[in-house]
Amino acid sequence: MFTIETATIKDLFDLRNLERECFSLDAWPMFDLAGVLLLPGIIRLKALANHEMAGFVAGDAGNAKGVCWISTIGVAQKFRSQGVGHALLQACEDKMAAPEIRLTVRKSNETAIQMYISNGYHILETWSNYYNGGEDGIVMRKLRAR
Repeated sequence: MFTIETATIKDLFDLRNLERECFSLDAWPMFDLAGVLLLPGIIRLKALANHEMAGFVAGDAGNAKGVCWISTIGVAQKFRSQGVGHALLQACEDKMAAPEIRLTVRKSNETAIQMYISNGYHILETWSNYYNGGEDGIVMRKLRAR
């Protein structure tokens, strides 16, 4: 059992630990993590299970082009396959105003790609050598009526 709540700067160190666990090669530096927790126009949500950060998602609330981006989503290993990622994704999408949502995922992250497909995302394009280590990024898009 978990809850979805707004993340704040008080979550900085828990978020840093989650980032390191989920994205070892691509973990954001502390400055970027503080920014995602403080800058305006960013949706920032955490999943809590027994007072522990089980997952986190951040995305922009919208832009003039009608496209929102989910900039990061991660779930701690011990909470995977329990619906945390799906719940975070849905909660973030619910707060987004634009009719189009995009995200980028490592080409090798088949579990995440399948979750996104099951939530209505489609592969839009591939960005070569996008991630550290040279792995391609898959850009996925979801269109919705608004």
